[in-house]
Amino acid sequence: MATLSSFTDHNNNPKVDEKPIPHDQNVLQKHVEFFDRNKDGIIYPWETFQGFRAIGCGYLLSSAAAIFINAGLSSKTRPGKFPSPLLPIEVKNIQKAKHGSDSSVYDSEGRFVPSKFEEIFRKHARTHPDALTSDELREMLKANREPKDYSGWLASFSEWKALYVLCKDSNGLLHRETIQAVYDGSLFEKMEREHSQKKKK
Repeated sequence: MATLSSFTDHNNNPKVDEKPIPHDQNVLQKHVEFFDRNKDGIIYPWETFQGFRAIGCGYLLSSAAAIFINAGLSSKTRPGKFPSPLLPIEVKNIQKAKHGSDSSVYDSEGRFVPSKFEEIFRKHARTHPDALTSDELREMLKANREPKDYSGWLASFSEWKALYVLCKDSNGLLHRETIQAVYDGSLFEKMEREHSQKKKK
């Protein structure tokens, strides 16, 4: 069953242009499936690279992301298997790679948690109710830190900073609908379409 709790305005009226995110499914898989370019359930570094290039990132960022992401997640998504030099990520086990010091919008099974999504804006969106500034984002990351979880701090910072740089508007705001689209995986598809249209012009 899906929830509308994250998709209502401040008067509890449904936002008709937004779809609810299922919270009884492994939505985290949908978040990463975009990078499984051949849809075989495995994400290799070259697919991560291709995915970042598809959404408009440069060669350097795409290369760094492919190395950083696959090196960090491969062994975690392949429990009990011998490490592979090809650094594959198994999509079906992506929830096993969930790191600490995050927003907890995904639970330990990769399911969407509406209350945690709402908490992002209730606690940190002080300038605009449905968007985060750079300072507010930095404060959120600091508030989410778990003691001595340095790898979690780095992972969270990298994810949110990349999202902010790529998707902030002209006023430096990262909007609620953009963050929603990250969690359900639709943002990457949208960015790929937009980048493809720009190349055709």
